[in-house]
Amino acid sequence: MFKGGENQPASSSLGTALAQKVQKVEKGKWYRDGLRFECTQCGNCCSGDPGFVWATKDEIGRISEFLGRDDGWLDRKHLRRVGLRYSLTEKANGDCIFLKREKGKSLCSIYEVRPVQCRTWPFWSSNLKSRTTWQEAAKTCPGLNQGRKRDFVQIEVLRTQRRV
Repeated sequence: MFKGGENQPASSSLGTALAQKVQKVEKGKWYRDGLRFECTQCGNCCSGDPGFVWATKDEIGRISEFLGRDDGWLDRKHLRRVGLRYSLTEKANGDCIFLKREKGKSLCSIYEVRPVQCRTWPFWSSNLKSRTTWQEAAKTCPGLNQGRKRDFVQIEVLRTQRRV
């Protein structure tokens, strides 16, 4: 077994090295003490001005299966091609095609298989650039700065998930 030092197992020294690396990275981040977010089901992140909800072919396949389709794909009502990529479509009012509004709440009808872009909101790099960008996002998202606190590592895991 490799040793990390005198009477230290390798896993202990690896853990220490990882902790030191995390400390170095978090030192330069304004959100190093964590951030609060709790979804209020307002639907603001799923509606509004036209935009893109990027989806990979794998994500499209999961959504298709979830919807009970046999072909592994989505039709033009749900999906559009933008250059070499794919985006979920929007309703005429700007809502995501999968957003359902019921009894004052907004619910995602594909929540269990929603794309990574949706799963990682609001912990996107664009929102985490500065306190100012975070507060700008909070103007339209009532769940920011509310609810459960995410620590630095949790935020970074979400922020760095693969983007399409």
